[in-house]
Amino acid sequence: MAGLWEFPGGKVEAGENPKGALVRELGEELGLHVDEHDLQPFAFASHDYETFHLLMPLFMARRWEGEIEAREGQQLAWVSADDIGRYPAPEADLPLFERFIDWSKAGRE
Repeated sequence: MAGLWEFPGGKVEAGENPKGALVRELGEELGLHVDEHDLQPFAFASHDYETFHLLMPLFMARRWEGEIEAREGQQLAWVSADDIGRYPAPEADLPLFERFIDWSKAGRE
């Protein structure tokens, strides 16, 4: 969704599970190596767009190797919970942003 800020990731290919797809996509998009065992389920989005239904799991990666780089021409930003709402995002991502904000605030209290 060009012009919008999204979480890194992509489609699950034949023979992959969601964690495996994310590991592959993080390598392709950001140059990071993440072990599937270091991914923990965090939340998911279920959203009806006009032409398709999106079911998107969101994982937290506690460890990774490599330096983050934009390998596909995208912009990158580390965004705090306080600032994430300032970034235009796809409708399906907005509830995930709220979940991230709630999680972040709970950790600060």
